[in-house]
Formats: sequence, C-alpha cells, structure tokens
Amino acid sequence: MAVHLQIPRLFQKSLSPKPYQINHLLPKYLCTTPEFLLPTHDTSNSPESPDLPTWLSNSQNQKPSDPDDGDFVIPSLASWVENPKLETHRNVPSPLLFEPQVSNADKLSEILIKRYLSEAAVVKALNESGIDATNELVSQILTRFNSHCVVSFGVFIWAENQTGYVHTPELYDYMIDILGKFKKFSLMWKLIEQMKEFSGYVSLATVSKVMRRLAKARKYKEAIDVFRGIEKYGVNKDREALNVLMDALVKEGDVEGAHSAFLEFKDCITLDSSSFNVLIHGYCKARMFVIARKIMEEMENHGFHPDVVSYSCFIAGYCEQKDFRNVEASGRIKDAWNVFEDMEKQGICRNLWAYNTMISSACAHSQGGRGNLLSCSSFSLSHMFKNNVSVDLGTYTLLVNELCMNGKLELACFYFQEAVLKGMVPMVKTFKALVEELEQKNMKEMKEKIEKLMFQARERNVA
Repeated sequence: MAVHLQIPRLFQKSLSPKPYQINHLLPKYLCTTPEFLLPTHDTSNSPESPDLPTWLSNSQNQKPSDPDDGDFVIPSLASWVENPKLETHRNVPSPLLFEPQVSNADKLSEILIKRYLSEAAVVKALNESGIDATNELVSQILTRFNSHCVVSFGVFIWAENQTGYVHTPELYDYMIDILGKFKKFSLMWKLIEQMKEFSGYVSLATVSKVMRRLAKARKYKEAIDVFRGIEKYGVNKDREALNVLMDALVKEGDVEGAHSAFLEFKDCITLDSSSFNVLIHGYCKARMFVIARKIMEEMENHGFHPDVVSYSCFIAGYCEQKDFRNVEASGRIKDAWNVFEDMEKQGICRNLWAYNTMISSACAHSQGGRGNLLSCSSFSLSHMFKNNVSVDLGTYTLLVNELCMNGKLELACFYFQEAVLKGMVPMVKTFKALVEELEQKNMKEMKEKIEKLMFQARERNVA
C-alpha cells in the first residue's frame, strides 16, 4: 500500500503527476563524482543522533566523547582527521576523453539550488525532471539539503507521491528530525501519526529525535510528556528511553527537569550507572556540586560504583571556571586534582578521556599564568606515560590548539612535531591555525619547518 502524505492535502490533487589520464597520486574521491558538491549542506546543523552521547553510553571506551554532544569535555579527534587513503589508478582514460557521468542526485541538486517559496513549487519542479525516486536518492538529497526545510519537505512529498514508492522508517526519522530542527512541530506530529499506520515504523530512534528537538526548543514539559505516553507509539518505556530523555534535558540546560523525570520513574524502571551519570554530569555542568555529590551517593546506594565518567564530570566541572583571576582562590583546580587522584584510590582506571579532561582544564586556565599551563599539562602527560595510557591524536590536537590560542607557539610546535614523529597526521584545521599564528608572529623559519613536517606526514601516510 503506497504511503499518501496528507500534509498539505493540495499536493495530492492540484499537482500533476510526474511523467513517466588522471594523475595516479590524486585521491580516489577526486577521480569520481563528489557526493556533496553543493554549499547547501550545513554539517554544523546536521540532524542529531537519538542515541546517548559516547561519553555516557560507553564509559569504558578509551576515546573521549562525540563532539555533537555539546559537552565541555574535549573529545578525541582521531576520527575527524581528514586522511583519505590514496590509491593508484591504472588504465584510466585520458582526462580529455573522460566525461564524468552526472548522477540523479546531482541533477536534482541543480534543480533544488534555486529558491523555492513553497513545498508545492519544489514538487512541481521535481515532477518535471522525469527522475524516479528511490530510497537512496531521497536520502542523498535530504542529506544535502537538511538545512533547507522547504526543499527537504518538498522532496519528501515528491517521492511519496510516486506510484510504488514507500519511504523507509529511517527516511521518516530523518524528515522528522529536520522538521523538529526548524520547529515545525505541527508537521512533525502529523508525520508521526502517519508512521503509526505502518507496523514497526515508530521506534525509539524516532521518539528520541522528537524528545531531543523539543528539549532543544526549550519545550521541556512536552519532551517529558512524550516519554510519559511513549507506549502509545509502540515503544517501550524503559531505561534506555529514560536515559535519552534525561540526557536531552541536561544537554539543553534543564537538569532539574531531568532529575524530576528520574524521581518520577525510578521506582518503575530499572536504572543503570548511566542514569546517574547523566544527572552527575548535568549538576556538575551547572556548578551544583553538592547535589552532584548526593547523586553519586545515591548511585552507590543502588549498587553502582562511580566510574571514570562520574569522576571526570567533577573534574571538568571544577575546572570550568570563567574568572581566571580567581582560580587559585576558588580552589577549583585543587578540587579537580583531588578528584583525579581519588580515582586511583577508589580503584577507578583513569583512561585517556580522564587525562584529556585534565589537560583541557590546564589549557583552559593558561590565562592564569604560563606556569600553570606547563606544569599541569606536563604532569598529565608524564602521568599518562607512567600508567601506560597512550597519547592519541586528540591529545596532541588539544595541546597544539590551546597552546596556539594562548601564544605558546614554540611549545605548540614541539607537540606538533612530536605527533608527526609518532606517525600521526595532524588535522588540517590544526595545521592551518598553527601556520597562521606563526605567520602573524613573523616566525618564518618555524613556519617552514611545520609546513615541511605536515608534508612529510602526508607523504608517509600515502606510502
């Protein structure tokens, strides 16, 4: 049975249906049609994942949190490195004879880059293209145009109106997330009602996107109400869903609302350590350390031992001091170090994430004096080596960026060089920032050395 979108109804009736030799050193992706050609794709506003952030859902992972979490702990940047593997291409026709095939996604993108005032106009333009919709094609277009609500929804309707086409649950979820991002909540709810007509379409992923978008729009009560009535959508009211709700509220500044939901449902839903860590993180982020300590005590009373996430929340919270002139007087740095040392006494293995948190804190407080930055970061690094915790690219990126921002260019260059000598390829963004600072300070010789190091790192990676 084909899906028929009812929003708006006029699309169903008023619109007519659609008629039926390259250099071997170049990266592979330069030899094919780029997947994202247009400046319309805004990665900074990409729809969010419904899952708990990495720092919360996988505290044993040695890598820090996902950058999308919006939390104050600096994540590992290893996965962000722009490091395309180069491949040798043989028997490729001459560039003069080679005409790259234009994909349907590119053809539609050329149509959609024009300005459209309504979804109806988008549907009409796409109907005239003569292109058949597929799930893959719709996914590509939604990804490219997720920052254009009218275009995205028009594409969604155009595809849905085609005979024999049915959106996948994932495409519904994607469209719901886009509508939520633009606060089109009325359309979002109508789309969810339509999903309910198909067995298994509404999932925890769907509801998670709804709760996160409502929380982001400061509709905290509505987000909690969604969880209260989650079972009418065919989704279980369980621990995972509760943790997502609390995390969404904490992330958007409503830790009290998250705590209220926790108290309301803790007797009917089995909790886990993440349930408590969400609240600990939220209260530490809000500088409400007394309550955070009480949550940790309650965590222990429920049979859960505070872990590396629990302690790292306190470390980051104590170090998030905005008045750098009063850092020493506030004692927050000392508190952070005390918590860090207490982790070992409690049998908590201090992983890379915990160390990067301390290094980040030291860098953040470098405005309070050069000595503080050097001593804290040096101590953390030496401590890591002694405890066999490997320094990753994220650690070096963190050090280089913060040192560069605070004018410690010689030390930034030292860590940049050390990363390269260990076989790492620094991020392009980090490299450019360092080179720009060196150029501004007229440190030409050092700038040339950094450029040479970056070239060597890239060449070695190719080999």
